[in-house]
Amino acid sequence: MSFLYLCVSLFCFSQSSLKSAKTYTNPLKTTVGKVIDVADPFVYEYKGIYYMTGTCSLQKGEGFACYTSKDLVHWRYRGLLYSKPYKHIGSSCFWAPEVKYYDGKFYMTYSCFVKDKNLLMTCLAVSDTPAGPFKDLYTPWFDLGYSAIDADIFIDTDNTPYLYFSKNGMVNNVATGEIYVVKLKKDLSGLDGTPVFVSKASQPWEKVKWDSNQCNEGPFVFKRGDTYYMTYSGNDTGYEYYGVGVSYAKSPLGPWTKSENNPLMTTDTAKGISSPGHNSIVQAPDGSLYIVYHRHADPNCQKPNWTRVVCIDKLYFDKDGKLKVDGPTNSAQHISW
Repeated sequence: MSFLYLCVSLFCFSQSSLKSAKTYTNPLKTTVGKVIDVADPFVYEYKGIYYMTGTCSLQKGEGFACYTSKDLVHWRYRGLLYSKPYKHIGSSCFWAPEVKYYDGKFYMTYSCFVKDKNLLMTCLAVSDTPAGPFKDLYTPWFDLGYSAIDADIFIDTDNTPYLYFSKNGMVNNVATGEIYVVKLKKDLSGLDGTPVFVSKASQPWEKVKWDSNQCNEGPFVFKRGDTYYMTYSGNDTGYEYYGVGVSYAKSPLGPWTKSENNPLMTTDTAKGISSPGHNSIVQAPDGSLYIVYHRHADPNCQKPNWTRVVCIDKLYFDKDGKLKVDGPTNSAQHISW
């Protein structure tokens, strides 16, 4: 083999590798190049198709959008998963939809403001298909006498359903948020027991605006081996230093222990990243886990600001089984699928 032939062959191989290398860059965009400006993003997969929904401005915040993707990176807008029906109890604040597949149907949790109660309350809707449309089952789903938002249904390996949610409110002009867990009835018709306390704002990173905000919210739970993992958000999404923390447990009902290495991610002005948070977690086509979250569209925006965009980054586990993230990122990220 001549030296010239070897050089040409290596050059062609390197060019082919570059062409075949796949990357994405945050924030995510639609197939027509529009940045996805959804907050509280939730992604779920069914039969090789990924579905995304979240809090959005459609119909004055009274509907939840649907986006689909085959690769978790390129997304197509598909219309509405859910639209507020006539005479719904909710008057505003349709927030944080999540969808879980359970016993042959797809169930959507979401919260809304109920004027008659002066509370944010959780509702439950259902669909036979992952792309909806979802129709209400219970509005509200339950009434605990306080605001309950950010509901996350977790189905354990024995098919027992649990619900995690945030008890939110105002105490002495301070916004508070505490995470609770409760077992659900098998048919999801309501709660099966009394909610158990999980966590409240307690770590130094969660106390940056202690005189105005003391929140834990947005729980997402999954299981790996015999350990239960919870990601959650702390602080105020409209301001600086909203972020994601991690807690661990050996039972769905806890006790839950916060990671001493929290936060998993938060504001990084050097990278142009402001207030990443309220996440879901999904398995990529190559089997790895990715965290899907929102952050401020403009990292230098005047706060408070609620214009947020969707981003994803890769998760991994260290040798002790602790959850870590390659991110948050702004640069091009390589993917293997």
